[in-house]
Amino acid sequence: GSVILAGVLLKMGGYGFLRFSLPMLPVASDTFTPFVFTLSVIAIVYTSLVALAQEDMKKLIAYSSVAHMGFVTVGLFTATRQGIEGAIFQMLSHGIVSAALFLVVGVVYDRIHTREIARYGGLVERMPKYAFVFMLFMLASVGLPGTSGFVGEFLIIVGAYQANTWVALLTASGVVLGATYMLFLYRRVIFGRLTRADLKSILDLDLREVAVFAPLVFLVLWMGLYPKPFFDVMGESVANLLANYQTALEGAAPAGTSPTVAAGGAK
Repeated sequence: GSVILAGVLLKMGGYGFLRFSLPMLPVASDTFTPFVFTLSVIAIVYTSLVALAQEDMKKLIAYSSVAHMGFVTVGLFTATRQGIEGAIFQMLSHGIVSAALFLVVGVVYDRIHTREIARYGGLVERMPKYAFVFMLFMLASVGLPGTSGFVGEFLIIVGAYQANTWVALLTASGVVLGATYMLFLYRRVIFGRLTRADLKSILDLDLREVAVFAPLVFLVLWMGLYPKPFFDVMGESVANLLANYQTALEGAAPAGTSPTVAAGGAK
């Protein structure tokens, strides 16, 4: 259930903005942009701080998903090519990375039947393959260059900087907070001393689990190292969306008002 929620359902709001709000209600979208920016920044910062306080692995990843959706809404409402393409890419990346992280939690929950972070530690000694897979998806969630998470977040921040410098700075703070809570999770679960008796006999990933994670690992690295095919597909649609959006704002601008000013600044 969590995998479907993270991989598909969380993107419905972003898709709705992309397919309905921006093309069908461009003037209203521009009017409400400051409000959406405010909510998005609150979502990024507040839920990241809440994630830092979690002792349950699944809850921590769930709150991180909310923070990442804040990045998406910021990117969409920048009304810049970089921001919108970054938001679309981030939705695709997050669908893979977040779903994979929930699967990672499910692997150890299936063996130990607890999601409490404090119950783990030192798993790298018994589960090296699991530690590698966990590390890759954790770093993708953080936005490490070379993974899918970096591309979308970087473009969103670039687009946000063109629209509003303060929004860009606050959005970028989410990257730092994200690294903090994800590294905190990884350190406590994977490293440290292996002291609990039930962990000393825990088994590493089996062939079935490796087969599940392999395509996700491939997608995360492919999207991070060679994202061009994805941008080739979305490029024309984004260009048309922005052209129609700008035309609508120019048509709604009062006589004698610069379209750039009417559009809410440098967009």
